[in-house]
Amino acid sequence: MRSLRAAQTLVSRSLFSARHLSGAASPATAAAAGARWCAAPAPPPRSPLPSSRVMPAGVAGAVSFSLTFATVAAAEARAKERPQPDLLPQNVVLYQYQACPFCNKVRAFLDYHDIPYKVVEVNPLSKKELKWSDYKKVPILTVDGEQLVDSSDIINILQSRINPNEELTSDEEAKWRRWVDEHLVHVLSPNIYRTTSEALESFDYIAKHGNFSFTERFAVKYAGAAAMYMVSKKLKKKYNITDERASLYDAANTWIDALNGRDFLGGSKPNLADLAVFGVLRPIRYLRAGKDMVENTEIGDWYRRMEDAVGEPSRIQDAEGN
Repeated sequence: MRSLRAAQTLVSRSLFSARHLSGAASPATAAAAGARWCAAPAPPPRSPLPSSRVMPAGVAGAVSFSLTFATVAAAEARAKERPQPDLLPQNVVLYQYQACPFCNKVRAFLDYHDIPYKVVEVNPLSKKELKWSDYKKVPILTVDGEQLVDSSDIINILQSRINPNEELTSDEEAKWRRWVDEHLVHVLSPNIYRTTSEALESFDYIAKHGNFSFTERFAVKYAGAAAMYMVSKKLKKKYNITDERASLYDAANTWIDALNGRDFLGGSKPNLADLAVFGVLRPIRYLRAGKDMVENTEIGDWYRRMEDAVGEPSRIQDAEGN
């Protein structure tokens, strides 16, 4: 079994994520009501009275078409932004920890742009999956054998390749991407490891879905949870956090204020800042901290729009289900 020190090293760069399985229940079918014919003769038809509620057929058709077009246009505005086939990155492999917020940033970008990728889940204790690389951190992304590192740099490089004729980022977009890396990620750990029960909740998922042996799973869940519970207290002091939940709610409200009434910071569709915020929040969304955040702030509607826009993962499952 790994030591507490090894477990602490493991979790110092990882956050917990929970998969949310959602399904829509089928609506109940209404019972059909039978109609009775009246034996008495029907009264003579009356001339229709003029009414503002009566719409000419042509106008009704135009309105119906307009509503349909608007619905389709809205759906298209939130559809995945697929690169042109000749610009699609090839042989993409992501080396990651499932719970790492920076890895989730990269995955959000790949999923939104529908770029197929494989995942190699790295064992945070041995890091044997990274022996081929001098860079011993995650995420690492390889594209046709080329190694890319650091989540923001990875995204910048991919963005410039799939949209070579577009400006990389606006000043507003760049500002909020920095805010994600320099502020938002730092309020997450103190929240998901706020109590011993929340720390165990987090590490229960990490132990089950990380790349660990049977004995390592036990150490990760219990020693890791204990270690990160203590580490979170130091992080509170380091980043001047007095109330964990208040700091999380404040960050969520700050982001909603930045939207200024827009569906996304990018306007009608997400930009790189939207994807960054969504990516780092996705691991905690269905933990206790994430549920509290949605219940106590107005970020829920934006988050649901992002879930719709990013859509299903573009991850390729290999024969072993990895």
